[in-house]
Amino acid sequence: MMKILFAASEAVPFMKTGGLADVTGSLPGYFDKKHFDVRIIMPKYLCMDEKWKAQLRFVCHFYVNLSWRRQYVGIFETVQNGITYYFVDNEFYFAGDKPYHNIYEDVEKFAFFSKAVLEALPYLDFWPDVIHCHDWQTGLVPVFLRTFYGDERCYSNIRTVFSIHNLKFQGRFSLPAVIDITGLPEQIFTSDKLESYGEANYLKGGVVYADAVTTVSPTYAREIMTPEGGEGLDGLMRAREGSLYGILNGIDIREYDPQTDAYLANHYNETNHTEGKGLNKLKLQKLLGLPVDKDVFLLGMVSRMTDQKGFDLIAYVMDELMSTERLQLVVAGTGEARYEEMLRYFAEKYPQKIHVTIGYSEELAHRIYGSCDAFLMPSLFEPCGLSQLMSLRYGTVPIVRETGGLKDTVMPYNEYEQTGTGFSFANYNAHEMLGVLRYAMRVYYTQRKCWNGIAERAMREDFSWKKSAETYARLYEDIVGRP
Repeated sequence: MMKILFAASEAVPFMKTGGLADVTGSLPGYFDKKHFDVRIIMPKYLCMDEKWKAQLRFVCHFYVNLSWRRQYVGIFETVQNGITYYFVDNEFYFAGDKPYHNIYEDVEKFAFFSKAVLEALPYLDFWPDVIHCHDWQTGLVPVFLRTFYGDERCYSNIRTVFSIHNLKFQGRFSLPAVIDITGLPEQIFTSDKLESYGEANYLKGGVVYADAVTTVSPTYAREIMTPEGGEGLDGLMRAREGSLYGILNGIDIREYDPQTDAYLANHYNETNHTEGKGLNKLKLQKLLGLPVDKDVFLLGMVSRMTDQKGFDLIAYVMDELMSTERLQLVVAGTGEARYEEMLRYFAEKYPQKIHVTIGYSEELAHRIYGSCDAFLMPSLFEPCGLSQLMSLRYGTVPIVRETGGLKDTVMPYNEYEQTGTGFSFANYNAHEMLGVLRYAMRVYYTQRKCWNGIAERAMREDFSWKKSAETYARLYEDIVGRP
């Protein structure tokens, strides 16, 4: 049986700030348990919900050397949905009211976490064939493994996979500080290893030292090899092209299922979605104080409110859209203060058309997916995106920009061939987005049978983790089989 250890800074249900947690918490459950033993290790944050902390069982403690520091490590464990989770405890690093803080704090605490992951293995009696590392917070795991432990028998056969969930976030900090924090030899802080534009770069270390590098969609894998999408590391990505894989994310289809979703008042499938969604729509409108109208075009967004998610495009055309079109817009999320204020302003200006919830509610998110007619994701870039997969699952027609995983998962509607699962636009341009929105609304209002066909095709798409898990399984077997 092949043993796999996921190392990540967050995983559902224990800690979530974004899509990374959905991936690390969901994907392990989809591997064939007869052939793979997949476990997860993550920090034990003080800000974790008490109901989860109460389930943890103390395993052991030990100390790790982090350069000149000698730091305590406690290991806790629990089993959730048949998957073993390990937690690294150290309140000096993992205290606070949120998992991430200032970069100078985070580079030390995730250097500590990466070292603790490797030092924990003898105490766990779990020697993985592959450590699957996720994002810059675990970028030093492959570096420490090859630099400090490569000659030790139990460690020498471990292979590493490094997954990039968003290349924009790299864990960069000053070279002298990182050399002091990590204790790594100065000779590896060069332009072909950990140095990048005069700084130390944790993500770059993971890419350079891992046996294989993955990212979360085929299109994003191609984009990060270009100057436009490479965030300064496109040359490195091209150098690793032979071992760079774009593996599309999935979603947990058990959690996101319109036939069983506990948050929905009315359940439905692809054959009765018009009735089921229609009833949910009326309830959502009433809940949010919008005019109750079963026929109006209801557009949803569940998103971080940032430039990456296209909120500058939305701000640019909001007045034009709201003053000329018959629609309602429901938005939920948090983000940059300027976009939160922008949305509050338009919600006050158009109270009959817009409802904004600043904050995240799992219940409201599910209700938006299960009630809206369409879902808007005009991202500047999107490594994979999960919201469009959820909206497809619920027959909520996605309207997206053709980038990264959005391009890989949403097939544009073709009115002549009656194909497609959504609507898309190519250029990052506000009026191009507005034109596609108007086209989608025209189909909705004047060709409802065609619109319903789009929703039905969307619901028949299979974006479960099963396909992704099979691809990762082949990758693990490949790198373990290499000499």
